[in-house]
Amino acid sequence: MMAEPPEGRAAEEVRSLEVRWIFPGRLETAVTGWFGRFPIETESREDSYLLDPRLPGLSVKVRGGRLLEVKMYHGSPGILEVAGRARGRLESWQKWSFPASPPDQYSGIPPGWRPVRKRRRISRFALAGGQVVARASEQNQEPQCDVELTEVSTIGQDWWTLGFEASGPADLLRSALEATARLVFNRPLPGGAEPDLDESKSYMQWLSQRPGPETEVFDAQRSASDSLLPASSDADEHRSED
Repeated sequence: MMAEPPEGRAAEEVRSLEVRWIFPGRLETAVTGWFGRFPIETESREDSYLLDPRLPGLSVKVRGGRLLEVKMYHGSPGILEVAGRARGRLESWQKWSFPASPPDQYSGIPPGWRPVRKRRRISRFALAGGQVVARASEQNQEPQCDVELTEVSTIGQDWWTLGFEASGPADLLRSALEATARLVFNRPLPGGAEPDLDESKSYMQWLSQRPGPETEVFDAQRSASDSLLPASSDADEHRSED
């Protein structure tokens, strides 16, 4: 897909390599305990994703009501595989972030957007000297990988996700992500769960597979708009065909 980044000055531009698994149901305490063996930061926020109109190859969201994020998909370089523990589809992305004004509290969610509430637990890892350590990189030239365990709620349903996002020098992204995944999965997920390709997808792919009320509202408004147009006569229809 060919696309151009939005015009204007971006506050931030990031290249990343990512893999994510999304599971139905509430996050179990055993899984949070499994993840909690690493230092974590926590964050709660609501993001809104643009689902209609669909923009192939792009993911557009308003992050926490204060940042507009546009992500361009650059394809998959292959499969992440941690033997006996996890398999997922790697995805390359380029992201631009722009400051956004908080929405009017009375305006509601515009048609075509899907609000997603998130409670995120994040561990940050850095690759230095071929070793992965659980800390944020202090040098911009060091590759690093953020791992997040997130509780998700949307259209009245609960889900949870486990995601890896590597950033830094492009030629080291895969090494950083794979090394981090090996460290995180050196203990299996509780209950013998093995994240696999069926659960591996981006937020946009997952949301686009789950119709929600925002598309129903959009369709209803479009139908109402169409009903205000004057009805065409048979003669008009014939003229339009000439």
